[in-house]
Amino acid sequence: MRTIQVAVIGSGFMGAAHIEGLRRVPGVRIKAISSIDRPRARELADQFEIPVVYDDWEAILADEDIEAVHNCTPNNLHFAINKALVQAGKHVLSEKPLTLTSEESDELVRLAAEKGVVTAINFNYRFYPLIQHARGMVERGELGELYLIHGHYIQDWLLYDTDYNWRLESKVSGASRAVADIGSHWCDLTQFISGRKIKRVLAHLHTVHTTRKKPRQEVETFKGKETGAAAEYDEVPIDTEDIGAVIMEFEGGTRGVMTVSQVSAGRKNREWFEIDGSKAAISWNQENPNELWIGSRDRPNEVLIKDPALLDANARTYAHYPGGHPEGYPDGPKNLFRNFYRYIRAGHTPGQDPEDFPTFADGHWEVKIVEAVLESHARQTWVDVA
Repeated sequence: MRTIQVAVIGSGFMGAAHIEGLRRVPGVRIKAISSIDRPRARELADQFEIPVVYDDWEAILADEDIEAVHNCTPNNLHFAINKALVQAGKHVLSEKPLTLTSEESDELVRLAAEKGVVTAINFNYRFYPLIQHARGMVERGELGELYLIHGHYIQDWLLYDTDYNWRLESKVSGASRAVADIGSHWCDLTQFISGRKIKRVLAHLHTVHTTRKKPRQEVETFKGKETGAAAEYDEVPIDTEDIGAVIMEFEGGTRGVMTVSQVSAGRKNREWFEIDGSKAAISWNQENPNELWIGSRDRPNEVLIKDPALLDANARTYAHYPGGHPEGYPDGPKNLFRNFYRYIRAGHTPGQDPEDFPTFADGHWEVKIVEAVLESHARQTWVDVA
């Protein structure tokens, strides 16, 4: 098996998650990491035996050994870094959102096609075994005609006005927060399972905390050593949504509704959907990913427990442990990365050979959905995606 050498840009939560996932993919070697937080990058390099730490991500462009790069930087850096990597002929796996505007994401899609590089975006929830099985159920017509797709993605990590993170700053994260950050995952997941794109939206967004308390990092020095920051805050105005409610129409006329929230107490990362059809319904909760509920009208409902022996043939390849052995969040990115590098190693041609992972084109479509949601909220009317 040919070894593919890769680099990771970014050392935050997602950077570390990508590194751990990559370590579980055969035939992949992480050669380098780059981050503005050099101490953290060095810590990860030592922990995972990454030989090179670059102070500047641009050094990766000139490293001929590196064939593919994972971009795990804050949102406002995605476009410039992704563009430079594609222009350098590197394959790219980017965190979402792909860019902050659809003009930028459209440019990346066109540029990647021109350069012939393989691209992917980390919509990792597609890669749970039961999600793959659910897609197969829809494709086989087991749900019948699709009537309704509904659900939510809710969290509580920004419940208090003292909760603060760079994602609250629109200059860094973009004009949308809850919809773009977590709603994009829900939209991608339901479109993937149903095989239908979201065509138009009617949205209402709400900001609970219009100002938040940003910690003021005033570090004092005592005998040449840092002693810690004072417990002081700056009041910062917030211009992105904490809550969003979106009615939507999918291709084929299927109706949908999504709620997103980052201020729902006790909900840590609850991505839940239900798809209701003329024959049956299915629902799934990311916090309990090894169970798929199957609803029926004329016979008892079922709960399918993840077991390779019970899944369809395609989904079975995404389950790496036998029944009774749960698989969870870290396994989704690993499966995505496996497919991405398997595609590269096979020498497939992007745009001609089918990809079994989300590409920059999928990321571009999600950016357009977010823009339609923002426009719909501003105008308080239905808006077509695209």
